[in-house]
Amino acid sequence: MSDRWTRLAGRWLLSGMLIALVLWAVDGESLWRELGRVSPFVLLPALALTVVQIALSAWRWRYTAERLGLRLPYGIAVREYYLGTFLNQILPGGVLGDVNRAWRHGTSAGEVNNRVTALHGVAIERLSGQLMLALVVAVSVGWLVQSGRLVPGSLGMGVWIVLAFAVLALALWLAFRFGLAGYIQRLRRDLFQALLRWPALPVQLGSSLLVLASYLGVFFCLAAGAGYLNSVGTALVIAALGSVLLLSMVIPLTVAGWGIRESAAAILWPLAGLPAEQGVALSVGYGALVFVSSLPGLAFVFTGKLRLG
Repeated sequence: MSDRWTRLAGRWLLSGMLIALVLWAVDGESLWRELGRVSPFVLLPALALTVVQIALSAWRWRYTAERLGLRLPYGIAVREYYLGTFLNQILPGGVLGDVNRAWRHGTSAGEVNNRVTALHGVAIERLSGQLMLALVVAVSVGWLVQSGRLVPGSLGMGVWIVLAFAVLALALWLAFRFGLAGYIQRLRRDLFQALLRWPALPVQLGSSLLVLASYLGVFFCLAAGAGYLNSVGTALVIAALGSVLLLSMVIPLTVAGWGIRESAAAILWPLAGLPAEQGVALSVGYGALVFVSSLPGLAFVFTGKLRLG
């Protein structure tokens, strides 16, 4: 228990240190002014978009689970998704809420075999979203560079790609080295059934695109409320940068992406010729709004075992 609390405190400390570094690097008065520009009238449509986001994500999870042969009523999927989202907002790493979601579904499904399937269902559902996000980020960065709006370092992207392949190769070697070949085969079958087999792939990617659109819609609401969307070009730039911010939150080092998201904004916005304070203000506003939108999940923290029947 003490180790768990130590890790949690460490993640919060890292988030705080990164945010403090960002506040030191940007102009505090300008940042406060940018935050004050956001009109409160955009908060309601932004929160409405988060409801759509949960509804779509829960449907995607239900679809994935049923492709794997597990029953998951839609109402329960929505409830559990709210709970998982809330836990992801307060616990380190941003994935423990999803682990809890998989554990509760698998426990209710009964057999040990079904628990593994439930875990795969959540993992594949999240993978679907990350694949679409990665695709949108690749297109966005390509457009930003091609249009001359962003000039990234020439070496950095290549280093990260090589490192990602190295980590993947090491993980696969360890899996086979320590006798996990059977499990890898099971995971491969479930991945094919729930994500790659027709018509799962277009359904998964289509629903994930809608979920991603709802995330970016929140950014648009905040940007519109602050008066940043003064042209089509600016709107496209903010959408592209927003997708990169969402990808930065995947890094499981802090709590709910706090600190990493703001650091990425402070770096990206100047590269695109925009004030760093604008990007940090949008990032802080987005993080605060998503936390508020997850609060309905608090009502389900102490709910008991799922009843699927």
